[in-house]
Amino acid sequence: MLTIDSLAHSLDNYLEPELIQQVKKAYLFAEEAHTGQTRQSGEPYISHPLAVASILADMHMDHQCLMAALLHDVIEDTGVPKHIISKEFDSQVADLVDGVSKLNTMLFESRAEAQAENFQKMTLAMAKDIRVILVKLADRMHNMRTLDALDGEQRRRIARETLEIYAPIANRLGMNNVRVELEELGFRALYPLRSSMIEKAVNRARGNRKEVVGKIQESIAQCLKRYGIEAEVFGRQKHLYSIYDKMRSKRKSFYEIMDVYAFRIIVDKVDTCYRTLGAMHNLYKPVAGRFKDYIAIPKANGYQSLHTTLFGMHGLPIEIQIRTPEMETIANNGFAGHWLYKSTEESPNHIRAREWMKGLLEIQQSTGSSLEFIENVKIDLFPDEVYVFTPLGDIYDLAQGSTPIDFAYAVHTDIGNTCVACRINRHLAPLSATLDSGVTVEIITAPGAQPSPAWLNFAITGKARSSIRHALKHQQLNESIALGGRLLNRTLATYNTSLEDLPEETIQRVLKDRKAQNMDELLSEIGLGNQMAYVITRHLLTLETDHQEDQHGPLAIMGTEGLVVTCARCCKPIPGDPIIGHISAGRGIVIHTDTCRNMQDLRDKPDEVMTVRWDPAVNHEFSVELRLELEYEKGIIAILASTITNEDANIEHIGMIEKDARLGIVNVVIAVRDRVHLAQVIKRLRLLKSINRILRTRN
Repeated sequence: MLTIDSLAHSLDNYLEPELIQQVKKAYLFAEEAHTGQTRQSGEPYISHPLAVASILADMHMDHQCLMAALLHDVIEDTGVPKHIISKEFDSQVADLVDGVSKLNTMLFESRAEAQAENFQKMTLAMAKDIRVILVKLADRMHNMRTLDALDGEQRRRIARETLEIYAPIANRLGMNNVRVELEELGFRALYPLRSSMIEKAVNRARGNRKEVVGKIQESIAQCLKRYGIEAEVFGRQKHLYSIYDKMRSKRKSFYEIMDVYAFRIIVDKVDTCYRTLGAMHNLYKPVAGRFKDYIAIPKANGYQSLHTTLFGMHGLPIEIQIRTPEMETIANNGFAGHWLYKSTEESPNHIRAREWMKGLLEIQQSTGSSLEFIENVKIDLFPDEVYVFTPLGDIYDLAQGSTPIDFAYAVHTDIGNTCVACRINRHLAPLSATLDSGVTVEIITAPGAQPSPAWLNFAITGKARSSIRHALKHQQLNESIALGGRLLNRTLATYNTSLEDLPEETIQRVLKDRKAQNMDELLSEIGLGNQMAYVITRHLLTLETDHQEDQHGPLAIMGTEGLVVTCARCCKPIPGDPIIGHISAGRGIVIHTDTCRNMQDLRDKPDEVMTVRWDPAVNHEFSVELRLELEYEKGIIAILASTITNEDANIEHIGMIEKDARLGIVNVVIAVRDRVHLAQVIKRLRLLKSINRILRTRN
């Protein structure tokens, strides 16, 4: 059984006696605080923090981290406040303990929200002191080891959280040993039947593979001996969760995955790694496109190794990893190796970990809610990466499936916000293109450019998605303030006044009555349709009379008002159509044609309907849908596309419905300037002999 004396004995290897005494003092404080408390297994509660400290001692963590591990549940479970810990020990220990303590004093609407808020709090603490996450990972590891004491629902919830968040965090920090244990324990708890079946299948397969593995290992050792290379060669065991994950994500059968034989070769230095690679490629034929050099370009978590796949004896696929002992240690311990070897300088892993924490802070600052934040973090924990170059040769690592938009935001938020186009390997490419490792990406920006809501359909990194949402909210706010100002001044003009003419005390009184912090907030509410302009006008002028008809005519629509003035999808109005405005709460003004069926029930609600007109200077493109009934002929879609584009109209969507072998219907959405432009397009389409009928689709 683990005791404080056995823990202290293990600390003799790397801590000074006076520091060990401080660790013992923390233990005694925690033991007294947890007196009378037991775990669900029946053990005294102090056994848990002691086990957490023991896990961290194996990583050679410093005395403050070990003290925090012993005290990590004191604030949360015993009611001892943070300032007492700070007084008894020091502020750094108190901050570490506070960083891993949950927000028990707050009420949350759901468990998901509580989890998200707690994770967000821990992230902020991690950014200040990276040791917070080590204490949390050790805490989670011991909880997973003793998970059997909990009921089924609790086990599954904790296991799912471990697989979705904590194992990927360990992977992101390069802590492979921690990641593997968390994944194996989480898999066993969440899917006990699947875990058991795969384990039995693996045990059967290992018996059959033993002879083949021995032969391959012997041939590799003999080859290296001929080249005069001293190395350790051993087979790599596939872990149950990694087998399951590959079966699920790559849609492969168990035997397809187990048919691959994996070996690791440990050599003395980097130069020997490349010589060993050449020897392996001479021994067996390499598989094209399956070589990765993580020594020259390390993974984001600091992992370094050479990976290659070979056609072995009888065509068996063989995966080889070649690395040095230092690389092997980094692969297993990640940035925890900074303490394991008492390094005085920050290791590259430590620096990368800090950069990742900084990225999490940026995501946190640009997200509106903790639930949105935790979703972005889950996206950001993708294990697979692509490596992309800037035109100057700088390397950026991105999640698998990233696009130029993700790259632009990785370089700088301002570059992402003003991005208008990109070049991949010097060729123009769409912003939605998927990036491959090794490509060079150049981002083209334009002053005044703004993010598009469509970017959220293909941006995948947490930083990009949170930055786009933040920019769109800011953009909508500015547009709603501008529209609210126009609407309010237009109504005030009915009474021959304007905002500028009103006394400041009157404005402040209305702001107070409407619970608005400032005029911009009130104008934004008007622009978004949450407040009515004529109601605010009456309030400003203290009018008791009914609202008078606007003598200054309907509101002019330019089509460039942005996110707060939109054209309805049901009737797709274009300049030239008689239109009407629907004031939609939270969306601003939605423009419909005045014959739109969806507006029939709203006409009797003057608070939600307003008169609008097209501005004579409107210069924008609008979507309109046409339904073409036609007879099939060879290349008809190409003919239609050519005819439409020749009239300077852009095709946004095209779809076909087959009526029979001879007749069909084509639905096409095109962008036109106005009704005159639409008439020109229809006139040109009517000249095509195969078209029998053209209808403009509404509702």
